[in-house]
Amino acid sequence: MPNITLPDGKKLSFLESISGFEIAEKISKSLSKQALIVSVDGQLKDLDFIIQKDSAVKIFTSKDKEGLETIRHDTAHILAMAVQELFPGTQVTIGPVIEDGFYYDFARKEPFTKEDLEKIENKMKEIVDRNEKTYREVWKRNDAIEHFKKNGEFYKAEIINSIPEGEEVSIYFHGKWHDLCRGPHLSSTGKIGKFFKLTKVSGAYWRGDSKNEMLQRVYGTSWSSQKDLDDYLLRIQEAEKRDHRKLGKEMDLFHFREESPGSVFWHEKGWSLFQKLVSYMRMKQDQAGYKEINTPEILDRTLWEKSGHWEKFGANMYTSTTPDDKVFAIKPMNCPGCVQVFNQGLKSYRDLPLKMSEFGKVHRYEPSGALHGLLRVRAFTQDDAHIFCTEDQITEECLLVTNLILEIYKDLGFENVLLKYSDRPDLRVGDDSVWDKAEAALLKAIKESKLEYSINKGEGAFYGPKIEFVLRDAIGRDWQCGTLQVDLNLPGRLGASYVDKGGNKKIPVMLHRALFGSLERFIGIIIEHYAGKLPFWITPLQSVVIPVSNDFDEYAKKVYEQLKKVGLSAEVDLKNHNLNYKIRDHSLSKIPLLLICGKKEVDTNSVTIRRLDSNKQENMALKDFLKKYSAYNKAPSI
Repeated sequence: MPNITLPDGKKLSFLESISGFEIAEKISKSLSKQALIVSVDGQLKDLDFIIQKDSAVKIFTSKDKEGLETIRHDTAHILAMAVQELFPGTQVTIGPVIEDGFYYDFARKEPFTKEDLEKIENKMKEIVDRNEKTYREVWKRNDAIEHFKKNGEFYKAEIINSIPEGEEVSIYFHGKWHDLCRGPHLSSTGKIGKFFKLTKVSGAYWRGDSKNEMLQRVYGTSWSSQKDLDDYLLRIQEAEKRDHRKLGKEMDLFHFREESPGSVFWHEKGWSLFQKLVSYMRMKQDQAGYKEINTPEILDRTLWEKSGHWEKFGANMYTSTTPDDKVFAIKPMNCPGCVQVFNQGLKSYRDLPLKMSEFGKVHRYEPSGALHGLLRVRAFTQDDAHIFCTEDQITEECLLVTNLILEIYKDLGFENVLLKYSDRPDLRVGDDSVWDKAEAALLKAIKESKLEYSINKGEGAFYGPKIEFVLRDAIGRDWQCGTLQVDLNLPGRLGASYVDKGGNKKIPVMLHRALFGSLERFIGIIIEHYAGKLPFWITPLQSVVIPVSNDFDEYAKKVYEQLKKVGLSAEVDLKNHNLNYKIRDHSLSKIPLLLICGKKEVDTNSVTIRRLDSNKQENMALKDFLKKYSAYNKAPSI
């Protein structure tokens, strides 16, 4: 006689075991029609899962994240099913859900073409129309291996062979077609709907290892309505127009080279943008009481072992062995170096909180296939800070950091910010009692901020819980940028201490904080957010002075000198090209202001202003222009 507790606290009692679908039907007929999967005591299950004991139950529909992800998971299976119906002999490997969609990796000699994707899509819709029943079976491990080998599915057999002895081997059927999968899944192929689209094909190594075979990865997206699908496809089209790699070339900001993959070659304008952001953050951090430091990029392996980074990041660290057989690593993060600065000299409780900021260059090995312009690099600059404080100061300092981050994002045009709270991961350092304190303090700070947040179970850093600050950009994409982590482990591991009021030695709490995360990545994000038309105060080149003809070159130079005197970035274009050509060229480079100089402007000591994306022109006295745009040349909060 199971008692079922619903999310609102309401209880339902049943005389005998019951399925998720029957519970949905008991709640309401409309819910039973919309229900996709169910969670039982926090574990996601198929709707036909039989509940035999008292349980907390929640029903998910396509309006829920869990429901939408299940639709995408099923669509990935239907993709594989369609491929094998159309192209017999193709082996299926893995097909997970990813952000906004899914992919499936296939082993096939012939490459998939654009026409093939259209055929596969049509076959998938046919399978949806067939409304094949979906159900789950549990097989014996060895039987499953032999079955898939016999069917020529050697990759699948290899996956099953890697499953630990004694663990369930779960097989899902969609009609007769079946696949190894933990689930959960929808009750039939018809439940998926037809709101999906296959988007592209790329290469992918088996199990992500370049030593293995190259497979073909088919990407797709799947939604719960045609409107959601159409909106997503429009966002993708807009994202292509905003691609920071294309705009970076047009704006002459940066480039990449094979000689140093994943490292940015900054051009003059790009470096100017980089430095403007650094200067702005320095000013904000100085106002907030931070002291800027700088630590070495190369540190002895033993320090990384003490900190715990060697175990966690060792495989992704760049290392070097010196002639005396010492192993050094280029730092993948700044934290251990900052602790060494704190450790110099005796610290008292009166010194806390002590806030140390650092624009530290770090290096992490990323697989070549994962590199993506500025958004995924191997060498990047973290706008780190580490705040050493007492346990009693954690909540207040976390609130100060949160407010600083939100103010900075607002200055840069991001007001839609989401918070995600992540607690302890499985692989971590420190005692559970320490984690209990850290998690409670950080959660208290989030609640006191009055901001909405979601919880990412088990996604904290290996040394402490964290908050992630997620920006939503102009076309609705979410970007995880800033982070705040409470660390009660690393300071003790590296010997940090202070003297408390009673004269006793105590280990400080260490708050890890990043505003943008990576400056390189953040620059990629703001380029795409603004489609290259950056806020005036951070635009690397704010204006170009263009004489109508060579007769007015001297006046154009005079205007240029006046712009530089008031701190506006400018160039004067004296090239031997016609006016319309120059206007087109500088507009493509996203220069906000073109200042045209001719006879009228010389006679009246003025400039004619042509703004980016506008055919209208405005004549303004030079002194008025300088006053007006000097005022625009700073962040809103400064």
